[in-house]
Amino acid sequence: MTFNALVLAGSRPGGDPLAGHEGVPHKALIALEGEPLLARVVGALRVAGAARIAVSANEPAVIELARTLGVEVLEAARGPAGSVMRGFDVLGAPLLVTTADHALLQGDWVRQIVDQAPMDCDVAVMLARREKIEQAMPGSKRTYWRFADGQWSGCNLFYLRTDKARAAIDTWQGIEADRKRPWKIAAKLGLGTLAAYALGRLSLAEGLARLGRRIGIGAALVPAENGLAAVDVDKQADLADIRALLASREA
Repeated sequence: MTFNALVLAGSRPGGDPLAGHEGVPHKALIALEGEPLLARVVGALRVAGAARIAVSANEPAVIELARTLGVEVLEAARGPAGSVMRGFDVLGAPLLVTTADHALLQGDWVRQIVDQAPMDCDVAVMLARREKIEQAMPGSKRTYWRFADGQWSGCNLFYLRTDKARAAIDTWQGIEADRKRPWKIAAKLGLGTLAAYALGRLSLAEGLARLGRRIGIGAALVPAENGLAAVDVDKQADLADIRALLASREA
């Protein structure tokens, strides 16, 4: 299936500490094996067959790199959800969304979510099981969500398959706006879903399906085949782990 892709590379207020530690103005410019993270991500998307690729950014050096890479540039909004909405308005569906710090991104991971997203879904999300992540990168510290079918971590890979996915972006924007009012976020999820989760009776796939039904879309899980799909660069330890992994492969 033909798809377009959006890479989120907006700037944090006050800058990113990891970028400062690495001596660059933005995390997307951190080098791995002599190549900026953004270039690695764009390369993977091209391998996967993305028809159009856009980078959402507002840091001049990132914008310059994106243009050098031959991709479109969209001005980043104040939050990730706003940037995704702008990208969706320009690129349309189906749209694959990922982040510039997805340092190990591979084209086959992108193809997996595009090819395995159910035909009746509007949005698909890739997550990885804890055991797959720990097998692929022992000792990696990730954030996990505990469900009835195990612990899962996000992979920063989202597939907005149809035009109805706009409802999911709207909900995301609402959650960002209510991040300091957790009771409003809970109301969006529904008491039944929250109770099932708290009691350990909710699987991840069912949780996504329930959330999708509440906002009027079909939402589906695509479990990552490779645990490394959940490894991005959020902190110095992540970067050290990834560099050690790449060095061991080279050795």
